[in-house]
Amino acid sequence: MKNAIVFGATSGIGKSLTKILIKEGYKVAITGRRLEKLDALKKEYPNNILVKQNDIQEVDDVEKVFNEIVTEFKTIDLVVQSSGVGYVNPKLDWGKEQQTVLTNVLGVTKLYVLAYKLFKVQQFGHLVGITSIASIRGSRAAPDYFASKAYQKSYLEGLYIKTKSIKSKKVFVTDIRPGFVDTPMALGEKLFWMVPLEKAANQIYTAIKKKKRVAYISKRWRLVAWVLKIIPAWLLKKAT
Repeated sequence: MKNAIVFGATSGIGKSLTKILIKEGYKVAITGRRLEKLDALKKEYPNNILVKQNDIQEVDDVEKVFNEIVTEFKTIDLVVQSSGVGYVNPKLDWGKEQQTVLTNVLGVTKLYVLAYKLFKVQQFGHLVGITSIASIRGSRAAPDYFASKAYQKSYLEGLYIKTKSIKSKKVFVTDIRPGFVDTPMALGEKLFWMVPLEKAANQIYTAIKKKKRVAYISKRWRLVAWVLKIIPAWLLKKAT
């Protein structure tokens, strides 16, 4: 049986992906702030889930929880980072900006580092980061969120490049870039190309199985990414 950790499994993509992993034969350690949500998921799969309450903003606690899971599982095959916050914040309220940076940058970086170092010792493992189509460009409505996702994208690419130094060649890094998925994290109103949560989770699992370097969810968002990469900033300024 393979072992996985899903950070941010209380709802949305993390919760749905956990269910898929269990059906595919994984034992899964799930984390998140809301213990009641984690316990409810464990009741569905009592023999396949280990619950560890965790707030990813508490960096020292992230390491403690991660090490506890490794001690219990012995080896880890897959780490999925699905924790995240985001706000439509055109007025740049500092409290919201700070929450985004603490979660999406500081906490996520700590987890990425822990996973990479473990996999280097093990000589195998797969790190999956749920970033976003938002990682491609900036945004006037949520500059902190878009910037934090760009940071994650770049960091994952850096770790991918670093795997060259791992002799086994069995450590993989996948960047999942969803467009609009039908979860509370979907920022804004009247969003187009909204992807149902179940469909998104299944496509993410397929990308994990194929050990893809980058996957857009759904696939049509690759076209949006291509347009965003080439469009000039002055045009974005007028259009958004």
